[in-house]
Formats: sequence, structure tokens, C-alpha cells
Amino acid sequence: MKNIRNLVLILVTLTLMGLPAKAQKSDGDWEILFNGKDFTGWRHLNGNHKLDVQDGMIVGTTVPGEPNGFLCTEKEFGDFILELDVSIDTTMNNSGIQFRSLSNLDYLNYRLHGFQMEVDPKPQRWSGSIYDEARRGWLYTTELNLPSKTAFKNNAWNHYRIECIGTSNRTWVNGVPVSHLIDDETVKGMIGLQMHSNNPNDPIPPGDHQIRFKNIRIKTQNIKPSPPDDIFIVNLIPNDLSEAEKRAGYRSLFDGKTAQGLTGASNSTFPNSDWVIEQGTLTIKESKRNEKKSVFLKNPYAAFELKFDFRLAEGADSGVKYLLSKAEENAESLEFQIQDDMLPGNVPRGKDLTALGSVKGLAESKQTIFSKRRIGLWSNAMIRVYPDNRVEHWINGFKMAEYKGRSHEKGFIMLENNGLSVSYRSIKIKELR
Repeated sequence: MKNIRNLVLILVTLTLMGLPAKAQKSDGDWEILFNGKDFTGWRHLNGNHKLDVQDGMIVGTTVPGEPNGFLCTEKEFGDFILELDVSIDTTMNNSGIQFRSLSNLDYLNYRLHGFQMEVDPKPQRWSGSIYDEARRGWLYTTELNLPSKTAFKNNAWNHYRIECIGTSNRTWVNGVPVSHLIDDETVKGMIGLQMHSNNPNDPIPPGDHQIRFKNIRIKTQNIKPSPPDDIFIVNLIPNDLSEAEKRAGYRSLFDGKTAQGLTGASNSTFPNSDWVIEQGTLTIKESKRNEKKSVFLKNPYAAFELKFDFRLAEGADSGVKYLLSKAEENAESLEFQIQDDMLPGNVPRGKDLTALGSVKGLAESKQTIFSKRRIGLWSNAMIRVYPDNRVEHWINGFKMAEYKGRSHEKGFIMLENNGLSVSYRSIKIKELR
């Protein structure tokens, strides 16, 4: 009899787990955002796509040729935990969950803009990545967290979780941590469900494609962050070293205010005549003089992750040299090429050993339209030097180049000065063992 009672209890529990949203009620501090019957509390913005309620689900059907459309909450949310289930046709281009997003007249005539947690049925497997819709583009991709690529399942329901607490934005797919972004660009905004049209130039056939959402709930009271994990952290707050980065082993090498930790060649004084520190940035002074002095980090490093932000002016040219045999301008080294080849449509073709992000002269840069940002916008970059002498160059969450370097001991790091304006900030390092 006891076994029968246990079986009945299990069956009842499984049945309740499978009920659509319309059968659920608010649970403690959780608020149900979608009532399973109609769009009360929601509004349709931008592209004119089809939206229906079917069996307790929101069903979005894309209309080819329409711009991105969104079903958004009427309320805005600051700190919260959001959970929902998502299912998408494998023929759809992609979709996403907007969060901390805004729509106003002053920005592209009410174009929705803000953070988006990606829903991606394509082989690249970017589900759970964070995209900045209609603003900066990709901020965190699963390329930075390869184990998370297998979390999303096609032809199935997937459980999405977003935690936004302060400036921390974290995502999970089916319980697997995917993204950890620290950013203060927007700290309050709407939740939105994206309908992304398939257009004639997309790599898959155009037509009507569907995405489905259910069990949408949010918690805004008594929220606590999930325990720390060990995934990569992207921090876009200028010169900020977060507690999560400290736990991961990063140290800041530039405070945004002084030249502490920075020198000229051979540990000479900081070259004030060639660089300026202001408004949190380290910027090359444009100069036509023959002698232009570069900046060195004081200490040598062997295996490491160096994270930094850079911003280009038109025609800018610089580079981050590393593993220098000595702290001198022309010492033997590897170089992360930084230059202006970011003009629209200017994607290097074939073997280009001098393009942005290349290991200059040694390994080509694998740029795409996703990795580039317009001149004047900040990009985040990383140089990763492994203990086995492999090196990787990253820009905006995408691997640009890789190379198996020479055997080396510790080497110096230099910010090259070619007399053309490039700015740096948020310079951080983590030594690898």
C-alpha cells in the first residue's frame, strides 16, 4: 500500500510539473508574468509579427520581411530572477529574451534596445549568450564558455533563467551556466520576447516559423544570487575589478587615474609626452615625431590571460606586444594587432596577417561582422597565453587568432605607440598555471 501511495504522489507531481502556465499560481515571492489566457500586462512593439495564445503558451509566428518584433512587459524591472520555458522551430533564424530593455522616442523612434539572452537553433549553438539588441552587438558568447554549447536542445522545451542583480547579469540554459556579464549600460527595463524574421538573404528558407514560450515567472523580492561558478566573466564597467573576477584570480593593472604600474622602456618614467591619462582612459597622443614612446607594464609574465578594452579613431594603429624578451621597444615579441580595419564591409579575406586581432605576421585574423564594432565604440579583448606556449587572441567574445608560439620564460607586455590615436582601459591580468 505504501508503494502505491508513493507511486500516486510521483504521478501527481509529474502531472503538476507539466501543467501549462494558466494552471499555475504565484508561488511565494514569484510573480506569474503570463496568465496563460491572454496578453494582459504585455504590449507588442516594433515588427508586425503574429502572436497567439495556444494551450497556455505564447506562440510567435514570424512574418518575412518584417523587422524584429517584441512582446514586452508593460512593467520595467531592475533586480530580478526570471524563469521561463522556450521551444523554437529549427528553421527559425534565432530569437531571444529581452531584459533590462528600453523603448523611447529619442532612441531610433521607439526601437527596442537592450540586453537579450539568445535562443539559437543553428549549429553555432549560441543559446544563452548575451546580445545587446540595437546597440553594441554581442557582449558574451558561448565561444567563451564552450561546455555550455550543448545545454540547449532542439525540438524540445528548454528552461531559461536570467539573474540580474546590481550590475551582474547571469544566464542559465537547462541548469547550465552560460554567461556572466557585468555591465551598467542599463540597470532597469522591460522583459521582452523576440520574433526574429527570416529574410530572403538568410541562409535558411524564408517563411513562417514559430517560437513558443510558457511558464514565465519573475522574482523581484528576497532575491539571492546563485552560488559562484567558474565560467569566464566579461566586465564592461570601465576599470572595475569585480568580486567575481577577484575570486577568479584577476588583478587590475591600470586604475584609470594614474600611471602606477606603467613605465617607459627599461623601467624608465612613464612617457607623459606621448600618452595622456584622462576620463579613465590611457590614450596615445597623436604625433608625427620620429621618436614615439610606448608604455610597458612593470612586471614580466609567462602564462596569463590579459583582458583590456580598446577604442579606435579613424586610421588608428597600435598593438599589444607580449612575451618581450626585454622591456625595450624593438625586443623580440608576439603582437596583438590593433588597427582601423573596422569600416563597414571591410572584413579581411584570405590570409591576412596584419588585420585587427591577428598575431601580427604569424597568424591570420578570423574576423566576422559579429566581432567588429564601429570606430569610436569600445571593444573588449583578451590575450591568452597557455603554459604549453599556445596563444589566442579574442575580440568581443570571438576568437580572432591562435598560434603555437616559441618556448619562452617570462616576458614583458607593451602597448605600442605608432603616433595614431588608440585608447585603452580596464587592463587586467590573471596568471595561468
